[in-house]
Amino acid sequence: MTSPTSFASRAIVTGHTRGLGAALSEVLLARGFAVLGAARKRHPALAARFPGAFEEVEVDLSDAQDVERWLADGNVQRFLQGARLALLVNNAGTAQPIGPCSAQSPADVGRSVVLNVAAPLMLSSAFAAATAGAPDRRIAHVSSGAARNAYAGWSIYCATKAALDHHARSIALDAEPALRIATIAPGVVDTDMQAEIRNVDEAHFPSRQKFVDLKRSGQLTSPEQAATKFVDYLLSDAYGQSPTVDLRSLPTQ
Repeated sequence: MTSPTSFASRAIVTGHTRGLGAALSEVLLARGFAVLGAARKRHPALAARFPGAFEEVEVDLSDAQDVERWLADGNVQRFLQGARLALLVNNAGTAQPIGPCSAQSPADVGRSVVLNVAAPLMLSSAFAAATAGAPDRRIAHVSSGAARNAYAGWSIYCATKAALDHHARSIALDAEPALRIATIAPGVVDTDMQAEIRNVDEAHFPSRQKFVDLKRSGQLTSPEQAATKFVDYLLSDAYGQSPTVDLRSLPTQ
């Protein structure tokens, strides 16, 4: 039976059990990648459909100590060893806490910053070390328009996504051999996070109605559509030329 380490192309995807992360994992698996998914839960359907190509690890990416334990156990290095094309997609994230600064729980802020920033940066460092010498290695942070535009009530989400943008800019300047990095804003995707935003009290998130209207008017992109375009770009020759990209600004194929 084949194993993920027999694949020349391998990808790590965080937050792979639902929404965009699940769609990204499925697209990559369908294109011949071995995928290691990292999340608090598992995805039995993907495991059943892609035996031998799909691995999972249960890790709480909002807990820095849990992330550190996972990265210290050697699983990432083992999965990536010998890969010709290695991808890291830092997809897991949260829009919480939503509301003005005075209404934010410090504990919730801490978990969000770990999930949205610390975990992707920790995993990026581990990935870069584990793939040293690989001929092609690429890191993608899932970003947002909120990284580049401020929203009332969304200070933590905006700040953490902006941090990923600047991380990509700085890593690009390091010019490590064969390492490409970018943040990719996929647009407004019809996920559980969007449903969560639409249910927030407008007093805490004044832009709520904008997202309600996008849903009602059918302007949300499906996770499958967004994932296909995301992977197309991630695997393209153009990837890494710009450290920050919005999928909506790319020319249609």
